[in-house]
Amino acid sequence: MEYLSEYRIHLIPATCVTPCWLRLIHSEIKDIKNEPVLEFRRGSPELAALQKALKDLQGKMEEIPCMVGGEEVWTKDVRYQVSPYDHSQKVAKYCYADKELINKAINAAVSVRRDWDLKPLRDRAEIFLKAADLISGPRRAEVLAKTMIGQAKTIVQAEIDAAAELIDFLRFNAKYALDLQNDQPISCHPSTNKMVYRGLEGFVAAVSPFNFTAIGGNLAGAPALMGGVVLWKPSDTAILSGYAVYQILLEAGLPPNVIQFVPADGPVFGDTVTSSEHLAGINFTGSVQTFKRLWKQVSENLDQYRTFPRLAGECGGKNFHFVHKSADVNSVVNATIRSVFEYGGQKCSACSRMYVPDSLWPQIKEQLIEEVKKIKVGNPVEDLSTFFSAVIDEKAFGRIRKWLQHAHSSPNLSILTGGKCDDTVGYFVEPTIIETKDPKDPIMEEEIFGPVLTVYVYPGNKYEEILHLIDATSPYGLTGAVFAQDKGVINEATRLLRNAAGNFYINDKSTGAVVAQQPFGGSRASGTNDKPGGPHYILRWTSPQAIKETHVPLTEWKYPYMS
Repeated sequence: MEYLSEYRIHLIPATCVTPCWLRLIHSEIKDIKNEPVLEFRRGSPELAALQKALKDLQGKMEEIPCMVGGEEVWTKDVRYQVSPYDHSQKVAKYCYADKELINKAINAAVSVRRDWDLKPLRDRAEIFLKAADLISGPRRAEVLAKTMIGQAKTIVQAEIDAAAELIDFLRFNAKYALDLQNDQPISCHPSTNKMVYRGLEGFVAAVSPFNFTAIGGNLAGAPALMGGVVLWKPSDTAILSGYAVYQILLEAGLPPNVIQFVPADGPVFGDTVTSSEHLAGINFTGSVQTFKRLWKQVSENLDQYRTFPRLAGECGGKNFHFVHKSADVNSVVNATIRSVFEYGGQKCSACSRMYVPDSLWPQIKEQLIEEVKKIKVGNPVEDLSTFFSAVIDEKAFGRIRKWLQHAHSSPNLSILTGGKCDDTVGYFVEPTIIETKDPKDPIMEEEIFGPVLTVYVYPGNKYEEILHLIDATSPYGLTGAVFAQDKGVINEATRLLRNAAGNFYINDKSTGAVVAQQPFGGSRASGTNDKPGGPHYILRWTSPQAIKETHVPLTEWKYPYMS
């Protein structure tokens, strides 16, 4: 237990207690803390290491195969991942798995499921803890660099994602799993009881998004930690970083067949996995439309499955900042800029609608416009002062451009700053702030997933009506924030917006959930709210078995009252 010992495994001696007794050896991981976020100040060793890794990747294109049955496989359907801030730069060559190869991957995964599930949890946990240590140490710069050039993240956005959050997922999931195993049922004479946490019977299909390298590692890693086997379909626009994480897991000791790495066309992958009798679960982050399609396919194929598949999905949001007249204006402005524009608004939790009282709007408007004009948009590798870079790809650029065109043409909308975009070199969109006269305009209801904020100015004495409006405007329920110094208003907003956000912030931005501090997720159209980053999440990927052993023979079938 080399790696577990670093986290202080506590062994509790077996004891015998009468009348309730139980012989168990407990193992617990103590002293796990969130991974520190490095600052990358000029002259620091972490910045030097990162700059070297970025230099090593410049002008290079990595060839990334499908990994099926522990072997590299190439198909004829070859694709390329390009850098969003320079779409002439190909950063990865990869291929799509076809239906035949996906089925081969299913069979390869299922073939090792029993042995992997029977492997002691402590042994499985050690692998993921070792992977976390590799990312925290010698592989950190590589994973960050590949996230930056492949997904157009700035240093800090790559650091909090591909390093800190991913490391936290790996370590805390291991802790939560061991804690769960140690939380055993009551045993009373003459029997002992125990709970065994089995991996799901079949395979889990993990479908990960482009915007967080950490999510890919968690969607595939959590079910595997719990004894399951996984087919991991990474996003086409995060192949480079996803494959780096996959290779690190293998280096840490993960058996090759436990997770199959299979980039694929979305519908082909979905059709194939949902038609397999061995489907045990889908772990998904992406669009509402895609998740609904998968859910419908599962429901249509229920009769052929060996078990009821677990469906976990996180599908985005239309996240809000509500500002009360008692709010601190500087805090509102700074928090909103970070929430809306970090990573170009391409976070599921990013604020995209804000409600401001008329008494504060002149001041907030002036400061927002002044500060937004200071934001530098560009190449995050060449210019470290870049605040955000290009959006992820041509499809995203086209979607955001339509919203900007809507803002330019609608009589209800006024563009206060920004509103332009240019895809000549990369997929660049200006940081944009829009004011609306209509709080029910589609731009206030639908997800944009870009650097666009729409503000509705309301009469300050009608804030209660606005709270009801916020709750009813969008189908989503992911994140939201309330800015107020009035404790009564805070309490009222917390009550009225109880179902409007799975992650609710008071005097803080709507983004930045930290593993083990704010487990993340929302309901309504935002997903199944399974809270990755918390102890609840791993329960989704295990099938518990209760075992009772009686130590005294039963000598009579009749009950005492029958005599």
